[in-house]
Amino acid sequence: MSETTLADSVLFEPLKIGSLELKNRIVMAPMTRNMAPEGVPNEKNAAYYQRRAEGDVGLILTEGTVIDRPASRNEQHIPFVYGEAAMGGWRTVVDAVHAASGRIGPQLWHVGAMPGQSGWEPAQSPESPSGLMAPDAPRGVAMTDADIADAIAAFARSAADSKAAGFDVVEIHGAHGYLIDEFFWDKTNQRADAWGGASLVERSRFAVEVVKAVRQAVGDDFPVILRLSQWKQQDYTVKLAPTPDDMAAWLTPLADAGVDIFHCSQRRYWEPEFVDIDGEDGLNFAGWAKKLTGKATISVGSVGLNNDVMSTFSGESAGVAAIDKLLSRMDKGEFDLIAVGRALISDPHWVQKVKEGRFSDLIPFEPAQLGELN
Repeated sequence: MSETTLADSVLFEPLKIGSLELKNRIVMAPMTRNMAPEGVPNEKNAAYYQRRAEGDVGLILTEGTVIDRPASRNEQHIPFVYGEAAMGGWRTVVDAVHAASGRIGPQLWHVGAMPGQSGWEPAQSPESPSGLMAPDAPRGVAMTDADIADAIAAFARSAADSKAAGFDVVEIHGAHGYLIDEFFWDKTNQRADAWGGASLVERSRFAVEVVKAVRQAVGDDFPVILRLSQWKQQDYTVKLAPTPDDMAAWLTPLADAGVDIFHCSQRRYWEPEFVDIDGEDGLNFAGWAKKLTGKATISVGSVGLNNDVMSTFSGESAGVAAIDKLLSRMDKGEFDLIAVGRALISDPHWVQKVKEGRFSDLIPFEPAQLGELN
């Protein structure tokens, strides 16, 4: 891409959704850092997010923050989004981001049966719909009706506490093979009761009830984001919704329950969701979600880098890549916002450099950068 300013591009147009007003369309994607000792964000966490706000990120979504349920986390230093100490830490983070004219929301998370990367184990047994972390791979226990009801209530409490702490938005993590996604997927949800079912719509009941509870907890005008993915960490090839009709049946009840923005995770944002319908340059996941529901959407996946996020876990570096395809898709209104992940870990000033056309100054991503909160 040539060294020309993008200040007048769609990337830098403002956007208002409910009470949320953004100065541009760039979102910092949630990325687990596992650097909140005892689950409590501290000044280092605050400075980390503040640097991205100072770098002109429009909306910061925090790393996954776990709700108040046993074994909701799978790493030792994942931040909590419950309890006086953790919420006090988050207020420090929010104040730091707001001081830099940024906007921020937590990602509300329960990992379900998915283990972490380090080998650390929680004291309690992991919980999930059917005690499965993958097809034919038992781990932990199947949730009872009481467990499910308490988990729904815990999501709602965390949402209410987040709003009270000054956050501008909340995101519910329903993607990537974690708890909510384990309810969606027939391979990990084999329940015979009202929380299971043969169809994706039936298996979406848990997510719908979480969204309804969160919406009630935060009120009508406070934006609620839901992050979804077709792929799973357990199986990259999964498609929960193999056709647009299936996707509409899946997403419409979630939109009706109170989702304002669908955050549509895919490993590479430029890949079409249904290539057999609209071709190699067809709509991506976020594009189809917007078309089918009329809701705002966030796209994500390898923005500004030349390989996908899963390569990071095998220690691969990522070089700088052009964003011409991104600009083309956004110019057509395919989706409303774009989330940037690893490029913002390596370079807090990525947004400013892109805005000013300083592409030769962009910094490649190295896995070692994950080891510090820079």
